[in-house]
Amino acid sequence: MTDTHILTTPLTDEHVAELRAGDRVLLSGVVYTARDAAHRRMIECLERDEPLPIPIDGQVIYYVGPTPAPPGRVIGSAGPTTSYRMDPYTQRLLALGLKATIGKGRRSQQVVEAMKRHRAVYLAAIGGAAALIASSIKECKVLAYEDLGPEAVRRLVVENFPAIVANDIYGGSVYEETTECSD
Repeated sequence: MTDTHILTTPLTDEHVAELRAGDRVLLSGVVYTARDAAHRRMIECLERDEPLPIPIDGQVIYYVGPTPAPPGRVIGSAGPTTSYRMDPYTQRLLALGLKATIGKGRRSQQVVEAMKRHRAVYLAAIGGAAALIASSIKECKVLAYEDLGPEAVRRLVVENFPAIVANDIYGGSVYEETTECSD
């Protein structure tokens, strides 16, 4: 039996300590978006001792490249992208206090270990449910790297954003769980 957790950002160590792989999450508050190109630029900022375009401590980054907003909407389709492309950059952001990432697919073993070490979780959003996810996004504003188009860094305000805890701080993983069927 999995639990459903209603969380508001920013997240704390106490928030993530309650989460177990397989739990459902309804997330509200501010979530930032970034994909590969934006992550690369953020790490370059850190290497030059420049400030990041977003706060990191306690925050959540959603790996998404949304489509343009249709008339009357704040955002277009907003489904998750494959997370492993951000793995080369994630450990550095986790060390700065990032508490959660949202995407789809497995993470590298190095990122899983870094999540345990820095007390952060990986949340899986449901691929193919981009319209449902977009309905939970109430505000969207480009903050940095506008030249990257859909991959620009955005500030989203979400309400009851649905996700599943894919990796928890204890090493639990929905990708490692198996269900055996018997006759």
